[in-house]
Amino acid sequence: MKVYKKETIQLVNASLDECWDFFSSPKNLQKITPETMGFQITDYDGKSMYAGQIIQYKVSPLLGLKLSWMTIITDVKENSYFIDEQRFGPYALWHHKHFFEATPNGTKMTDVVHYALPLGFLGRILNTLVVKNKLNEIFDYRTKTVDKLFNSK
Repeated sequence: MKVYKKETIQLVNASLDECWDFFSSPKNLQKITPETMGFQITDYDGKSMYAGQIIQYKVSPLLGLKLSWMTIITDVKENSYFIDEQRFGPYALWHHKHFFEATPNGTKMTDVVHYALPLGFLGRILNTLVVKNKLNEIFDYRTKTVDKLFNSK
C-alpha cells in the first residue's frame, strides 16, 4: 500500500487559546470545508474534543456521491495538538495530526496528513488524477477561510 503525505503550515493572527477553541471543536469543521464537499455531521456528542471521541459525517467528494466517514480522535494535548483517524470511510488509511504553536505574531498551525487509498494500482492512479488535487483544493479552501476568519482583522 502506497502512503502519501500532505503537510500545510499557516500563521493565524489569533492567540493559541482562540485557535485551539475554534479548531478543536468538531462543530466548526463545516465552516472550513468547501460547500461542494456536502459535509454534514451525522453523529457527534457535542462535547469538547477528547481522546476516544467519535465523529460521524457524510461527504460528497466526487460526482455528488454521498460517503459515510467515521473519525476517532486518538490523542489530544490541549493547546498543542490533536490527532484524528478515519475508522470507516473512503481511505484505506487517514491519519491527520493538527499542531498549534504560539508565536510572537499569533499561532502557527501545522497539519500533517498521511493517507492511503484502497484498490492498489488503481488507487495510485486515482491519487494522481483526482485525490491529490481534491485534497489540495480542500486545504487551499481551508487556508483562505481561516484567513478571512482570523487574518483580516
